[in-house]
Amino acid sequence: MQPDAALTRAPAQAWGRALALLGAVWLGLFWLTFPQWAQMAHQWWDIDTYSHILLVPPIVAWLAWNRMEELTKFAPTGWLPGLAGVVLGLVVWLIGLRMDINLIAQAGTVFAFQSAAFAVLGLRAGLILAFPLGYMAFLVPFGDEIIPPLQFVTAEIATALTMWSGIDTVADGILIDTPAGLFIVAEECSGVKFLIAMVALGVLVAHTCFSSWNRRAWFLLACVVVPIIANGIRAWATIFIAQYIGAEAAGSFDHIVYGWVFFGIVIALVLGVAWRWFEREPEEAGWSAQEVAELPLVAPLEGRAHTPALVAGIALAVALLFAVVGRVG
Repeated sequence: MQPDAALTRAPAQAWGRALALLGAVWLGLFWLTFPQWAQMAHQWWDIDTYSHILLVPPIVAWLAWNRMEELTKFAPTGWLPGLAGVVLGLVVWLIGLRMDINLIAQAGTVFAFQSAAFAVLGLRAGLILAFPLGYMAFLVPFGDEIIPPLQFVTAEIATALTMWSGIDTVADGILIDTPAGLFIVAEECSGVKFLIAMVALGVLVAHTCFSSWNRRAWFLLACVVVPIIANGIRAWATIFIAQYIGAEAAGSFDHIVYGWVFFGIVIALVLGVAWRWFEREPEEAGWSAQEVAELPLVAPLEGRAHTPALVAGIALAVALLFAVVGRVG
């Protein structure tokens, strides 16, 4: 019985050390890329469009925790090829800095963190944690690029519904002129805030609650199409109500309904309709250790085993090298 107990304790001890080493590497990368994390944190906290990202870190932690039982079925082994991802992420980060494009620099920053997990914990661990690590991509604030087309689509839907309602309407792009006044589909009315939050939620639900790729695709399509249509209906409702209570009062009503009621109902409806087709519990999502071991390319790609400490040391040296390059540049 004693040997079995030792074997049971060894993986837990090994994982404690490996996770501590990964934390040290992440701390080094955080020090190197601190300005990008500060920029992202500012966007999460101060810009409504990205406030949903504040929920991403605890979601990632919860998803990773759900995989811990599978991780402890084998010992962590450093994976040197994973360092190529760290280097690539930092190269992209440096390019973003040189071009002064925050989105590129932030994307490179997050990719370096994701790759470090593969490098320090190993290929098998990275595959078991593939979804939590991949979900970290939602830490990057994105979406501003699609605001103009969303404004146009919202205006088209609102114009069509306004005309269908029998209201005299003259439309020109995002300008909608009615007897109650001229309405403009502004950037904050494009629906981008809700769309990107809905996509983030949709990806999470698609992975954790569905196993069929067909159902996942339909659900994600609904998470894109439904909020766009709903935003057009919201804009039309504001214009319609304005014909009776005035544009200013309708605008105030719109902000309250849009922020707290309307899209909350939309989320509930999408999840409620999809609920009957859910195929599994969230804890069951992801590859098991056995499934990863049976993947044909895993063993060849793993190559020679290395200690997590060695790979972590190299990763920190890479971060230091990029710190020097960044200062020189």
